Amino acid sequence: MSIFYLATVALLLILLFWALRAPRRQAGGVKNDPALLDKVGRHHATYLPLIRQALSPGDLAFVASRGFSDLHQRMRKERRGVALSYLAALHEDFTRLLDLATLVAVLSPEVAPAQEKERVWLKMQFTWRYQMLRLALYAGFFPQRNFDMLSQLVSELAVGMEAAIRELGERAAKLASSLDGRGVDVV
Repeated sequence: MSIFYLATVALLLILLFWALRAPRRQAGGVKNDPALLDKVGRHHATYLPLIRQALSPGDLAFVASRGFSDLHQRMRKERRGVALSYLAALHEDFTRLLDLATLVAVLSPEVAPAQEKERVWLKMQFTWRYQMLRLALYAGFFPQRNFDMLSQLVSELAVGMEAAIRELGERAAKLASSLDGRGVDVV
């Protein structure tokens, strides 16, 4: 009996470490192109309604009720793959936004330690939810609400980054105009 418990605990620990590992990077990853800054944080919002539809239980229930068990299993597997791909893209958007937040923090002299703590807390919160969602998908569950919450986190970070970049631009414009008024050439 104790061997059964030890094996169960070992299996659960292996699954936990496997779920918490970093996602694989896709071949031909994202290049460091400044034009991509315009698109950062918006990819997930475009595809979220499609992911909601793919995760809806109606189609799977219909196929299962008609007795097509092979098709049902194949649909579940393919939908899980699509959901995992979307989740990886969501993680990529979040990572880019955090990198951008770090860059904005370096350029902005008013960044307070509280904002740094907020960014660390946001990263911990996203990572926890991301890993739990991946684990749920691998376990065969399709929790739509969790996708919505994770997507909302990324959207809020994207909006915050747009506001911070706009503020930096306004400050730079004011600085340039004040220097220009003093006879300094600003090119």
